[in-house]
Amino acid sequence: MMHVVFNESDLNLFQDVVSLDPELAGEIALIRDDYAVGPLIDVDTPEGWSARQSWWRSQLAETPYGLEQADVIDDRLTVHSIRTWLEENSADRLWIWMGQNQHDVMGYYWLMPQLKDFTGRIDVLYMNNLPFINEKGQIFYPAWLSEIPAKEFRKAKKLARPITPSEFEIDPDEFSRMKSENTMVRILEGGKKIMSQPIEFFDKEILRQCTGEFQKATRVLQHTQQRMKIRTGDVFLMARIRELLRTGQLQSSGEVDRSWKDLDLKLPGGSSNLNNTESASVEAK
Repeated sequence: MMHVVFNESDLNLFQDVVSLDPELAGEIALIRDDYAVGPLIDVDTPEGWSARQSWWRSQLAETPYGLEQADVIDDRLTVHSIRTWLEENSADRLWIWMGQNQHDVMGYYWLMPQLKDFTGRIDVLYMNNLPFINEKGQIFYPAWLSEIPAKEFRKAKKLARPITPSEFEIDPDEFSRMKSENTMVRILEGGKKIMSQPIEFFDKEILRQCTGEFQKATRVLQHTQQRMKIRTGDVFLMARIRELLRTGQLQSSGEVDRSWKDLDLKLPGGSSNLNNTESASVEAK
């Protein structure tokens, strides 16, 4: 079999899973792009794909990751390898694993139309409102595959079901709808229902972690990711932090284009003293 996942962390997780359950051994394909953010208009054309890569370069320009990341991420090549594997292994099946989050679901919607030729050979495993047991023996409902202990995947694999012909007809329409709405943020409202949101959608989460005292941007970023209910990637969040600085909704102690670790920020007003530790008001949240 071959597995498809949508997060880098899932690759290491599956190594542990296979060590516990060899029946799940197989090739793993990773869809790297986060289709829950950024432009989607005409993304199925060379021009649209190029525009999306250019947008990612603008997001990566002031990050530790480097611009080359935008060129490394090319899910079209991954899809080509998946299709080649399906053609060469006609008796085997492809399993698509999804957590209950907009990142995985949007990756699934992007992928589906390109695998329609293999209807009947593709299964989906969607962790939608399903209870699992964590390391402390408590019941919880994971939003991401990486939250599920490896030993629990023995139960998870029982959820595999074929993607139906009707789903191959209907689900790609969701991605078409997202393209036509042409917003920059998409969130999961439940099930597989995706809703478009404006680019400022996460700004309130960022501002909630800021105070009138200067603190490191990396700390604001870390606390935002830890506390936000709907998660998104650090590159997009930091781009929003810089936009909040440029529009005056946040203030910096120097140039906005400083590196992440050197950037200090605060809400307008308040103390002008640099404070690299968390303020009491943030710790109390």
